[in-house]
Amino acid sequence: MVLFLTRTYFPEGTNGKIQCEGKVICNTIELPWKKNEKRVSCIPEGKYFIRKRYSQKFKWHLEVVDVKNRSFILFHPANNALKELNGCIAPVTKLSGPGLGLMSRKAFEKLKTFVYEALDRKESVELIVK
Repeated sequence: MVLFLTRTYFPEGTNGKIQCEGKVICNTIELPWKKNEKRVSCIPEGKYFIRKRYSQKFKWHLEVVDVKNRSFILFHPANNALKELNGCIAPVTKLSGPGLGLMSRKAFEKLKTFVYEALDRKESVELIVK
């Protein structure tokens, strides 16, 4: 399965849309582009894979793997990129401004269910960020 994350960049944050086979799954918010600096930048455009991950803080969630010079790039709920993200990607139901969104938990659950079903079928899940 291939997910496409199409971005729009702003100084205050990055907004995006995740699609699969032309169907919109959710919107996204991220930190602004700051040359892939750890904890302050969104990740570079490119091709990645997504896997399941568990942590005490986020319980079951998603991890973007093999990001150059970065680790623990996660998909998790957040509604304000600058206040709640350290380089991760937050699914949101609706965009409300640069790096801002609404109803993140709802969008996160939708994306997580969609991806987990593919992974449970033993499909690889690719993320193309552009």
